[in-house]
Amino acid sequence: MINIESGYDYPASLFERAAHAALTHQRESPGDVDLSIVLEDDERLRELNRDFLGIDAPTDVLSFPASETDPDTGARYIGDIIISVPYAVKGAAKAGHPVESELQLLVVHGVLHLLGHDHAEPEEKAKMWQAQAEILESLGLGDIQVRED
Repeated sequence: MINIESGYDYPASLFERAAHAALTHQRESPGDVDLSIVLEDDERLRELNRDFLGIDAPTDVLSFPASETDPDTGARYIGDIIISVPYAVKGAAKAGHPVESELQLLVVHGVLHLLGHDHAEPEEKAKMWQAQAEILESLGLGDIQVRED
C-alpha cells in the first residue's frame, strides 16, 4: 500500500504509478510492501535536511528507510519519501518538463533509496542512474534527464 499525504492538488495515481514502476523494476511486488509519500514545502524539507543530514538547505526529496512488518498483513514497511513541491516546480521549470514528470522522477529516486540504492560513490551512482532511466522509460518519461544540482 502506498500512503500519500498531500495538501497539493496532484492525483494520488501519479505517485502510485511511479512507485509501482520502481518497485516492479527492482523485483519487489507492490502488494507486498508499504511506503508513504508526503508532499511538503521547501521549509519543511530544509528542516528535515538539517535535522537528519546536517545540511541547512532545502532539497527536492528525502528518503527515510524503515524495516518493519505490518503484523496484520505481513507487508514490509520500507519507509517514507518526503518531496518538496515548490522545489520540484523549480526543477521542472529548469529542466523544461512538466512538474508531474519531475514529481514522478522524485518518487522513483526516493523508492530506489528506500530499497538501498545510493549515489555517493561513482559505481553506486551509475547503477542507480541506470535504474532510474529504465524506470522513467517504462513510465513514458525516457526524455527526462537526472540532473546534478
